Amino acid sequence: MSTAFESIKRGLLEAIEHAEGRAPETRIHRPKPVDVKALRAKVGMTQEQFAARFGFSTATLRHWERGDRAPHGPALVLLNVIDHNPKAVIEALNA
Repeated sequence: MSTAFESIKRGLLEAIEHAEGRAPETRIHRPKPVDVKALRAKVGMTQEQFAARFGFSTATLRHWERGDRAPHGPALVLLNVIDHNPKAVIEALNA
């Protein structure tokens, strides 16, 4: 069989094991929630600057800050990285 098929099959079997609780080596990383308004204040940027610098829409940023919505997925991961080391993220984006 093809390599692609074997890869898909292996992934499906791993998913079944995980669903059945038989995959103890599997770890799920859940980024911690971020207070976006406090983070923006910490880096000293306006909403427009923060959104433009890190690739968010200003409208989305406003929703997060008001609490209408919460960041999730890759956005939440990025916000955690920014919170941990904003200078490194800014330097990486300037490269």
